[in-house]
Amino acid sequence: MISVQEALGLVLNNDISAKTERVDFQASLGRILAEDLVADRDFPPFDRVTMDGIAINYSAYESDQKVFRIQEMQAAGDEQITLDSPENCIEIMTGAILPKNTDTVIRYEDLEIENSFAKILVEIKPYQNLHFQGQDKLSGQVLVQKGSVLSASHVAIAASIGKQDLAVLALPKIAIASSGDELVGISEVPLPHQIRLSNVYAIASILKKVKAEVDIFHINDTLDGSISKIEELLQKYDILIFSGGVSMGKKDFIPQALAENNVKEIFHKIAQKPGKPMWFGKNDKTIVFALPGNPVSTYLCTLKYVLPWLKKHLGILEKKPPSVILTEDIVFKPKLNYFLQVKIQNDKGCLYATPLKHNGSGDFISLAEADGFIELPIRKSGLFLKGETVDFFAI
Repeated sequence: MISVQEALGLVLNNDISAKTERVDFQASLGRILAEDLVADRDFPPFDRVTMDGIAINYSAYESDQKVFRIQEMQAAGDEQITLDSPENCIEIMTGAILPKNTDTVIRYEDLEIENSFAKILVEIKPYQNLHFQGQDKLSGQVLVQKGSVLSASHVAIAASIGKQDLAVLALPKIAIASSGDELVGISEVPLPHQIRLSNVYAIASILKKVKAEVDIFHINDTLDGSISKIEELLQKYDILIFSGGVSMGKKDFIPQALAENNVKEIFHKIAQKPGKPMWFGKNDKTIVFALPGNPVSTYLCTLKYVLPWLKKHLGILEKKPPSVILTEDIVFKPKLNYFLQVKIQNDKGCLYATPLKHNGSGDFISLAEADGFIELPIRKSGLFLKGETVDFFAI
Protein backbone atom coordinates (compact mmCIF):
# COMPACT_ATOMS: atom_id res chain seq x y z
CA MET A 1 0.00 0.00 0.00
CA ILE A 2 1.03 3.59 -0.54
CA SER A 3 0.04 6.59 1.54
CA VAL A 4 -2.85 8.93 0.71
CA GLN A 5 -0.36 11.73 0.03
CA GLU A 6 1.64 9.54 -2.37
CA ALA A 7 -1.50 8.35 -4.13
CA LEU A 8 -2.84 11.87 -4.65
CA GLY A 9 0.57 13.04 -5.86
CA LEU A 10 0.77 10.22 -8.40
CA VAL A 11 -2.77 10.92 -9.60
CA LEU A 12 -2.14 14.63 -10.08
CA ASN A 13 1.26 14.14 -11.74
CA ASN A 14 -0.07 11.82 -14.43
CA ASP A 15 -2.00 13.55 -17.18
CA ILE A 16 -2.96 13.29 -20.83
CA SER A 17 -2.82 16.03 -23.44
CA ALA A 18 -5.61 18.58 -23.12
CA LYS A 19 -7.51 19.44 -26.31
CA THR A 20 -9.27 22.69 -27.16
CA GLU A 21 -12.48 23.46 -28.98
CA ARG A 22 -14.44 26.56 -29.91
CA VAL A 23 -17.91 27.17 -28.48
CA ASP A 24 -20.49 29.90 -28.83
CA PHE A 25 -19.83 32.49 -26.12
CA GLN A 26 -23.38 32.06 -24.82
CA ALA A 27 -22.68 28.36 -24.18
CA SER A 28 -19.33 28.96 -22.49
CA LEU A 29 -20.47 29.42 -18.88
CA GLY A 30 -18.42 27.23 -16.53
CA ARG A 31 -15.94 26.18 -19.22
CA ILE A 32 -12.16 26.76 -19.00
CA LEU A 33 -10.93 29.56 -21.25
CA ALA A 34 -8.08 28.45 -23.55
CA GLU A 35 -7.16 31.92 -24.84
CA ASP A 36 -6.75 35.41 -23.41
CA LEU A 37 -9.64 37.81 -24.00
CA VAL A 38 -8.02 41.06 -25.15
CA ALA A 39 -9.53 44.55 -25.29
CA ASP A 40 -10.23 45.55 -28.90
CA ARG A 41 -10.60 49.21 -27.83
CA ASP A 42 -10.20 51.29 -24.68
CA PHE A 43 -12.59 50.61 -21.80
CA PRO A 44 -14.56 52.76 -21.60
CA PRO A 45 -14.03 53.74 -25.26
CA PHE A 46 -14.81 57.44 -24.59
CA ASP A 47 -15.09 59.84 -21.66
CA ARG A 48 -18.37 58.54 -20.29
CA VAL A 49 -20.93 60.45 -18.24
CA THR A 50 -22.02 58.62 -15.06
CA MET A 51 -24.96 60.83 -13.93
CA ASP A 52 -27.96 62.55 -15.50
CA GLY A 53 -27.54 66.31 -15.29
CA ILE A 54 -25.54 69.01 -17.07
CA ALA A 55 -22.02 69.17 -18.47
CA ILE A 56 -20.01 72.39 -18.07
CA ASN A 57 -16.52 73.74 -18.53
CA TYR A 58 -15.18 73.92 -14.96
CA SER A 59 -13.23 77.14 -15.70
CA ALA A 60 -16.54 79.06 -15.83
CA TYR A 61 -17.50 77.78 -12.37
CA GLU A 62 -14.05 78.77 -11.11
CA SER A 63 -14.84 82.29 -12.31
CA ASP A 64 -17.86 82.31 -9.95
CA GLN A 65 -20.45 81.50 -12.60
CA LYS A 66 -23.29 79.51 -10.99
CA VAL A 67 -26.07 79.84 -13.59
CA PHE A 68 -25.69 78.35 -17.06
CA ARG A 69 -27.88 78.55 -20.15
CA ILE A 70 -28.88 75.11 -21.44
CA GLN A 71 -27.59 74.99 -25.02
CA GLU A 72 -29.04 71.59 -25.97
CA MET A 73 -29.30 67.99 -24.77
CA GLN A 74 -27.11 64.95 -25.49
CA ALA A 75 -28.38 61.45 -24.68
CA ALA A 76 -26.56 58.14 -24.51
CA GLY A 77 -25.96 56.95 -28.06
CA ASP A 78 -26.00 60.47 -29.55
CA GLU A 79 -22.97 61.67 -31.46
CA GLN A 80 -20.68 63.99 -29.51
CA ILE A 81 -21.72 67.64 -29.64
CA THR A 82 -19.70 70.76 -28.81
CA LEU A 83 -20.26 73.36 -26.11
CA ASP A 84 -20.30 76.71 -27.95
CA SER A 85 -19.52 78.96 -24.97
CA PRO A 86 -18.34 78.50 -21.36
CA GLU A 87 -21.46 80.40 -20.31
CA ASN A 88 -23.58 77.53 -21.60
CA CYS A 89 -24.11 73.97 -20.41
CA ILE A 90 -25.34 70.83 -22.13
CA GLU A 91 -28.00 68.67 -20.60
CA ILE A 92 -26.50 65.19 -20.48
CA MET A 93 -27.70 61.64 -19.82
CA THR A 94 -25.94 58.73 -18.07
CA GLY A 95 -23.82 56.71 -20.48
CA ALA A 96 -23.42 59.50 -23.01
CA ILE A 97 -20.09 60.63 -24.42
CA LEU A 98 -18.84 63.83 -22.75
CA PRO A 99 -19.50 66.85 -25.04
CA LYS A 100 -16.50 68.70 -26.44
CA ASN A 101 -15.29 71.69 -24.40
CA THR A 102 -16.82 70.28 -21.19
CA ASP A 103 -15.02 68.54 -18.36
CA THR A 104 -17.41 68.32 -15.39
CA VAL A 105 -20.92 66.91 -14.83
CA ILE A 106 -23.38 68.11 -12.18
CA ARG A 107 -26.29 65.81 -11.38
CA TYR A 108 -29.92 66.99 -11.52
CA GLU A 109 -30.25 66.62 -7.74
CA ASP A 110 -27.71 69.44 -7.29
CA LEU A 111 -29.39 71.83 -9.73
CA GLU A 112 -32.35 74.14 -10.03
CA ILE A 113 -33.60 74.31 -13.63
CA GLU A 114 -36.01 77.01 -14.82
CA ASN A 115 -36.67 78.65 -18.19
CA SER A 116 -33.75 76.84 -19.88
CA PHE A 117 -31.25 77.93 -17.24
CA ALA A 118 -29.53 75.61 -14.72
CA LYS A 119 -28.35 76.96 -11.36
CA ILE A 120 -25.74 75.01 -9.38
CA LEU A 121 -26.79 74.63 -5.73
CA VAL A 122 -23.76 72.83 -4.21
CA GLU A 123 -19.97 72.94 -4.22
CA ILE A 124 -18.58 70.92 -7.09
CA LYS A 125 -15.19 69.52 -8.10
CA PRO A 126 -13.56 69.39 -11.53
CA TYR A 127 -13.98 66.14 -13.52
CA GLN A 128 -16.70 64.83 -11.22
CA ASN A 129 -19.19 62.19 -12.41
CA LEU A 130 -16.99 61.08 -15.30
CA HIS A 131 -15.58 57.70 -16.27
CA PHE A 132 -12.56 58.51 -18.42
CA GLN A 133 -11.56 56.77 -21.64
CA GLY A 134 -9.23 53.84 -20.93
CA GLN A 135 -9.67 54.17 -17.17
CA ASP A 136 -10.58 50.46 -16.84
CA LYS A 137 -8.38 48.90 -19.54
CA LEU A 138 -6.48 50.11 -22.59
CA SER A 139 -6.78 48.62 -26.06
CA GLY A 140 -4.63 45.50 -26.31
CA GLN A 141 -4.66 44.73 -22.59
CA VAL A 142 -5.84 41.33 -21.32
CA LEU A 143 -9.35 41.45 -19.88
CA VAL A 144 -9.75 37.76 -18.95
CA GLN A 145 -6.78 35.43 -18.63
CA LYS A 146 -6.44 32.04 -20.26
CA GLY A 147 -7.30 29.34 -17.71
CA SER A 148 -10.17 31.26 -16.12
CA VAL A 149 -13.40 29.44 -15.30
CA LEU A 150 -15.85 31.43 -17.39
CA SER A 151 -18.47 33.28 -15.34
CA ALA A 152 -21.44 35.45 -16.34
CA SER A 153 -19.21 38.55 -16.17
CA HIS A 154 -16.71 36.90 -18.53
CA VAL A 155 -19.50 36.14 -20.98
CA ALA A 156 -20.47 39.83 -20.90
CA ILE A 157 -16.84 40.83 -21.54
CA ALA A 158 -16.67 38.45 -24.51
CA ALA A 159 -19.78 40.11 -25.94
CA SER A 160 -18.30 43.57 -25.38
CA ILE A 161 -15.23 42.76 -27.49
CA GLY A 162 -17.20 41.02 -30.22
CA LYS A 163 -16.01 37.46 -29.46
CA GLN A 164 -18.89 35.35 -30.69
CA ASP A 165 -17.02 32.08 -30.13
CA LEU A 166 -14.35 31.24 -27.58
CA ALA A 167 -11.52 28.74 -27.37
CA VAL A 168 -12.09 26.53 -24.32
CA LEU A 169 -10.51 23.34 -23.04
CA ALA A 170 -12.37 20.37 -24.46
CA LEU A 171 -13.93 18.20 -21.82
CA PRO A 172 -12.34 14.74 -21.90
CA LYS A 173 -14.52 11.88 -23.06
CA ILE A 174 -15.34 9.90 -19.92
CA ALA A 175 -16.73 6.39 -19.54
CA ILE A 176 -17.95 5.07 -16.19
CA ALA A 177 -18.40 1.32 -15.92
CA SER A 178 -19.81 -0.74 -13.08
CA SER A 179 -18.75 -4.32 -12.45
CA GLY A 180 -20.71 -7.04 -10.69
CA ASP A 181 -23.26 -9.71 -11.56
CA GLU A 182 -25.39 -8.65 -8.59
CA LEU A 183 -26.23 -5.32 -10.27
CA VAL A 184 -29.33 -4.63 -12.36
CA GLY A 185 -30.63 -1.51 -14.09
CA ILE A 186 -32.59 1.09 -12.17
CA SER A 187 -35.79 0.31 -14.09
CA GLU A 188 -35.61 -3.38 -13.20
CA VAL A 189 -37.09 -5.11 -10.17
CA PRO A 190 -34.14 -6.77 -8.42
CA LEU A 191 -34.34 -10.35 -7.24
CA PRO A 192 -33.66 -10.96 -3.53
CA HIS A 193 -29.93 -11.46 -4.23
CA GLN A 194 -29.58 -8.41 -6.53
CA ILE A 195 -29.30 -4.63 -6.15
CA ARG A 196 -29.85 -1.74 -8.55
CA LEU A 197 -26.98 0.25 -10.06
CA SER A 198 -26.22 3.43 -8.14
CA ASN A 199 -22.43 4.00 -7.88
CA VAL A 200 -22.05 5.01 -11.52
CA TYR A 201 -24.70 7.70 -11.12
CA ALA A 202 -23.03 9.05 -7.98
CA ILE A 203 -19.71 9.35 -9.86
CA ALA A 204 -21.40 11.03 -12.83
CA SER A 205 -23.16 13.52 -10.55
CA ILE A 206 -19.92 14.46 -8.76
CA LEU A 207 -18.14 15.07 -12.07
CA LYS A 208 -20.92 17.37 -13.24
CA LYS A 209 -19.42 19.92 -10.81
CA VAL A 210 -16.98 20.67 -13.63
CA LYS A 211 -19.55 20.24 -16.44
CA ALA A 212 -18.21 16.78 -17.35
CA GLU A 213 -20.40 14.62 -19.56
CA VAL A 214 -20.11 10.85 -19.21
CA ASP A 215 -21.30 7.62 -20.78
CA ILE A 216 -22.28 4.74 -18.48
CA PHE A 217 -21.63 1.03 -19.03
CA HIS A 218 -21.79 -2.26 -17.15
CA ILE A 219 -19.31 -5.16 -17.27
CA ASN A 220 -20.26 -8.69 -16.27
CA ASP A 221 -17.95 -10.65 -13.97
CA THR A 222 -15.96 -12.65 -16.52
CA LEU A 223 -12.32 -12.15 -17.45
CA ASP A 224 -12.89 -12.45 -21.20
CA GLY A 225 -15.86 -10.08 -21.06
CA SER A 226 -13.89 -7.58 -19.00
CA ILE A 227 -10.92 -7.69 -21.40
CA SER A 228 -13.14 -7.24 -24.43
CA LYS A 229 -15.16 -4.34 -22.98
CA ILE A 230 -12.08 -2.51 -21.69
CA GLU A 231 -10.42 -2.85 -25.12
CA GLU A 232 -13.51 -1.23 -26.68
CA LEU A 233 -13.64 1.61 -24.12
CA LEU A 234 -9.92 2.38 -24.43
CA GLN A 235 -10.39 3.09 -28.14
CA LYS A 236 -13.17 5.65 -27.56
CA TYR A 237 -12.54 7.43 -24.26
CA ASP A 238 -9.90 9.64 -22.60
CA ILE A 239 -10.86 8.68 -19.04
CA LEU A 240 -12.14 5.34 -17.78
CA ILE A 241 -13.62 5.05 -14.30
CA PHE A 242 -14.58 1.63 -12.95
CA SER A 243 -16.61 0.90 -9.85
CA GLY A 244 -16.05 -2.56 -8.42
CA GLY A 245 -13.96 -5.55 -9.45
CA VAL A 246 -10.64 -4.33 -7.95
CA SER A 247 -10.43 -6.11 -4.61
CA MET A 248 -9.40 -9.69 -3.68
CA GLY A 249 -12.53 -11.54 -4.79
CA LYS A 250 -12.37 -14.50 -7.18
CA LYS A 251 -14.36 -12.45 -9.72
CA ASP A 252 -12.50 -9.14 -9.34
CA PHE A 253 -11.08 -9.14 -12.86
CA ILE A 254 -10.61 -5.42 -13.60
CA PRO A 255 -6.85 -5.11 -12.77
CA GLN A 256 -6.03 -8.25 -14.78
CA ALA A 257 -8.20 -7.13 -17.69
CA LEU A 258 -6.48 -3.72 -17.70
CA ALA A 259 -3.06 -5.39 -17.72
CA GLU A 260 -4.15 -7.58 -20.68
CA ASN A 261 -4.95 -4.32 -22.50
CA ASN A 262 -1.49 -2.86 -21.77
CA VAL A 263 -2.68 -0.31 -19.26
CA LYS A 264 0.21 0.35 -16.89
CA GLU A 265 -0.56 0.06 -13.17
CA ILE A 266 0.74 3.09 -11.24
CA PHE A 267 -0.58 1.95 -7.88
CA HIS A 268 -3.03 -0.52 -6.38
CA LYS A 269 -4.18 -0.09 -2.76
CA ILE A 270 -3.93 2.98 -0.56
CA ALA A 271 -3.45 3.10 3.20
CA GLN A 272 -6.88 4.53 3.85
CA LYS A 273 -10.35 3.58 5.05
CA PRO A 274 -12.65 3.40 3.21
CA GLY A 275 -11.31 2.96 -0.33
CA LYS A 276 -8.18 0.91 0.30
CA PRO A 277 -8.36 -1.29 -2.88
CA MET A 278 -8.34 1.66 -5.33
CA TRP A 279 -6.34 1.09 -8.57
CA PHE A 280 -4.87 3.81 -10.81
CA GLY A 281 -3.03 3.57 -14.13
CA LYS A 282 -2.71 4.82 -17.71
CA ASN A 283 -1.62 4.09 -21.24
CA ASP A 284 -0.42 6.56 -23.87
CA LYS A 285 -3.76 8.31 -24.23
CA THR A 286 -6.10 7.17 -21.45
CA ILE A 287 -6.20 7.66 -17.66
CA VAL A 288 -7.87 4.86 -15.69
CA PHE A 289 -9.37 4.98 -12.20
CA ALA A 290 -10.63 1.66 -10.81
CA LEU A 291 -12.52 2.34 -7.59
CA PRO A 292 -13.71 -0.09 -4.92
CA GLY A 293 -17.32 -1.16 -5.35
CA ASN A 294 -18.60 -0.34 -1.87
CA PRO A 295 -20.69 2.81 -2.34
CA VAL A 296 -19.02 5.02 0.30
CA SER A 297 -15.59 3.96 -1.00
CA THR A 298 -16.57 4.84 -4.56
CA TYR A 299 -17.97 8.19 -3.47
CA LEU A 300 -14.94 9.09 -1.35
CA CYS A 301 -12.36 8.09 -3.97
CA THR A 302 -14.19 10.12 -6.61
CA LEU A 303 -14.08 13.20 -4.38
CA LYS A 304 -10.51 12.66 -3.20
CA TYR A 305 -8.79 11.55 -6.41
CA VAL A 306 -10.93 11.64 -9.57
CA LEU A 307 -12.42 15.13 -9.21
CA PRO A 308 -9.08 16.78 -8.25
CA TRP A 309 -7.43 15.12 -11.26
CA LEU A 310 -10.15 16.40 -13.58
CA LYS A 311 -9.96 19.91 -12.13
CA LYS A 312 -6.19 20.00 -12.63
CA HIS A 313 -6.53 18.67 -16.17
CA LEU A 314 -9.00 21.46 -16.93
CA GLY A 315 -6.88 24.13 -15.25
CA ILE A 316 -9.23 24.72 -12.32
CA LEU A 317 -7.33 25.68 -9.18
CA GLU A 318 -8.15 23.55 -6.15
CA LYS A 319 -8.76 25.46 -2.93
CA LYS A 320 -7.10 24.29 0.25
CA PRO A 321 -9.61 22.24 2.25
CA PRO A 322 -11.09 24.14 5.19
CA SER A 323 -10.23 23.12 8.74
CA VAL A 324 -13.01 22.04 11.06
CA ILE A 325 -13.11 21.45 14.82
CA LEU A 326 -13.99 18.04 16.25
CA THR A 327 -16.95 18.05 18.62
CA GLU A 328 -16.03 14.72 20.22
CA ASP A 329 -13.12 12.33 20.73
CA ILE A 330 -12.45 9.76 17.98
CA VAL A 331 -10.39 6.59 18.35
CA PHE A 332 -9.05 4.87 15.21
CA LYS A 333 -5.97 2.67 15.69
CA PRO A 334 -5.39 0.97 12.28
CA LYS A 335 -2.41 2.40 10.40
CA LEU A 336 -4.64 3.97 7.79
CA ASN A 337 -5.87 7.46 6.96
CA TYR A 338 -9.47 7.52 8.11
CA PHE A 339 -12.16 9.36 6.17
CA LEU A 340 -15.25 9.86 8.29
CA GLN A 341 -18.67 11.26 7.37
CA VAL A 342 -19.65 14.30 9.44
CA LYS A 343 -22.28 16.98 9.90
CA ILE A 344 -20.99 20.56 9.95
CA GLN A 345 -22.26 23.39 12.15
CA ASN A 346 -21.14 27.00 11.77
CA ASP A 347 -20.89 28.79 15.12
CA LYS A 348 -19.65 32.40 14.96
CA GLY A 349 -17.50 31.69 11.92
CA CYS A 350 -16.00 28.45 13.27
CA LEU A 351 -16.89 25.14 11.61
CA TYR A 352 -17.59 22.22 13.95
CA ALA A 353 -17.65 18.60 12.75
CA THR A 354 -19.77 15.92 14.39
CA PRO A 355 -19.16 12.30 13.24
CA LEU A 356 -22.18 10.42 11.91
CA LYS A 357 -23.00 6.89 12.89
CA HIS A 358 -23.03 4.54 9.91
CA ASN A 359 -22.76 0.87 9.03
CA GLY A 360 -19.52 0.80 7.07
CA SER A 361 -18.59 1.53 3.47
CA GLY A 362 -21.68 -0.23 2.13
CA ASP A 363 -24.00 2.19 3.92
CA PHE A 364 -24.51 4.76 1.17
CA ILE A 365 -27.81 5.89 2.72
CA SER A 366 -25.74 7.60 5.43
CA LEU A 367 -24.18 9.87 2.78
CA ALA A 368 -27.52 11.64 2.42
CA GLU A 369 -27.19 12.90 6.00
CA ALA A 370 -23.52 13.96 5.72
CA ASP A 371 -22.11 17.35 4.75
CA GLY A 372 -18.78 15.78 3.84
CA PHE A 373 -15.76 13.87 5.10
CA ILE A 374 -13.05 14.70 7.59
CA GLU A 375 -9.58 13.25 7.02
CA LEU A 376 -7.82 11.82 10.06
CA PRO A 377 -4.13 11.07 9.37
CA ILE A 378 -2.30 8.00 10.63
CA ARG A 379 -1.48 8.55 14.30
CA LYS A 380 0.41 6.19 16.59
CA SER A 381 -1.98 6.71 19.50
CA GLY A 382 -5.06 6.47 17.27
CA LEU A 383 -6.68 9.18 19.42
CA PHE A 384 -8.15 12.42 18.03
CA LEU A 385 -9.42 14.75 20.71
CA LYS A 386 -12.44 17.00 20.87
CA GLY A 387 -11.35 20.53 19.92
CA GLU A 388 -8.66 19.42 17.43
CA THR A 389 -8.77 20.84 13.89
CA VAL A 390 -8.76 18.48 10.91
CA ASP A 391 -9.20 18.81 7.13
CA PHE A 392 -12.71 18.65 5.69
CA PHE A 393 -14.05 18.33 2.16
CA ALA A 394 -17.68 18.69 1.24
CA ILE A 395 -19.83 16.13 -0.51
